[in-house]
Amino acid sequence: MQFAQRLQNVETSAIREIFKLLSTPGIISFAGGFPDAALFDVEGINEASQRALSQHPALALQYGPTEGYMPLRAQIADGMREQGSDVQATQLMVTTGSQQALDLLGKTMLSPGDKVLVEGPTFLATIQCFRLYGAEVVSVPIDQDGVQVDLLEAQIQQHKPKLIYLIPTFGNPSGAMLTLERRKRILELAAQYKVLVVEDNPYGELYFDAPPPPTLLALSAQVPGSREWLAYCGSFSKVVSPGLRLGWIVAPDALLANAAMCKQFSDANSSMLAQVTASEYLAGGRLPQALARVQKVYASRAKLMMDTLNQELGDALHYTAPQGGMFIWASLTGAGGRNRDAAAFVKRGIEHGVAAVPGAPFFATDIDHSTFRMSYASVPEEKIIEGVKRLAKAL
Repeated sequence: MQFAQRLQNVETSAIREIFKLLSTPGIISFAGGFPDAALFDVEGINEASQRALSQHPALALQYGPTEGYMPLRAQIADGMREQGSDVQATQLMVTTGSQQALDLLGKTMLSPGDKVLVEGPTFLATIQCFRLYGAEVVSVPIDQDGVQVDLLEAQIQQHKPKLIYLIPTFGNPSGAMLTLERRKRILELAAQYKVLVVEDNPYGELYFDAPPPPTLLALSAQVPGSREWLAYCGSFSKVVSPGLRLGWIVAPDALLANAAMCKQFSDANSSMLAQVTASEYLAGGRLPQALARVQKVYASRAKLMMDTLNQELGDALHYTAPQGGMFIWASLTGAGGRNRDAAAFVKRGIEHGVAAVPGAPFFATDIDHSTFRMSYASVPEEKIIEGVKRLAKAL
């Protein structure tokens, strides 16, 4: 068969490939970016789905509007306004997970040869998605405070990108949190250079102690001209359930209209059963308590993983302590003359019965081969301790 030429620009996910190696009995996996299924509010979701089918069967089981179920859109908008963003229901569209929102942005915004700036490192699927549409994706370095804005401006001037993609809050894989000062500066750059900034925020509610700074969308009211160059992607996957496959996108009117047109060609509308269930779940008022439980558990697991890493690997490893989210992003220091090749380290880890993800695939350019990602989110505490001990044996 002669496949589309665009497929030459992408390859299968490195994370998915690692999952193929995890069938060995007894292996402990820090590789996945999954929420812990044991923390899902099964009772609440079950009750919501029953209400959806008993009270709104014709809506839940029928085709629906491409832009989404209006009561759910209104609830999402209400929640965003509570967090400081001036959003109306008509300014957002429900998507089949935030992954579809990124795909729709690629379809509507990118032509072959366009430049896209992303954090280095960033969400692997975003790099693949934008490359699929022919874009040249360029990494901008980050530090513990998120993307380095001076370097970002230099890359904007050099590449004149079609869009900039950022995960400002507890990024995947970095766990970094962009400072308030840098958030405002990015909005100034968007307005100055008239470049679309895409804010992806699936982890923002998974904070451990103090809430993070306001989103770029919330702050845009303080930076004249920035709102018209900003798109926002949200998701229920990390705070309710990924099985619902529901996210949303907030965008300027023209962009949202074109994205809706492209969505008509892909799935017509996101699952109405899932949308009505999510709406009933939000109306039931159980989310705050369920989210608080997730925050507490993830915070405990993150601390335990860091404490054990310090004890077992010491100066062989460098990482920035996450303040929320699901990941620890680490690099091998080479202390004691050890090898700094994280891919080889991860491979040895699997041989010792523990899995992580090498960092190279998370970079579009300027790869740091010493890096790797670990997730504590879905690993019980006793397995975190044992898994880190196994990692230490792989040094």
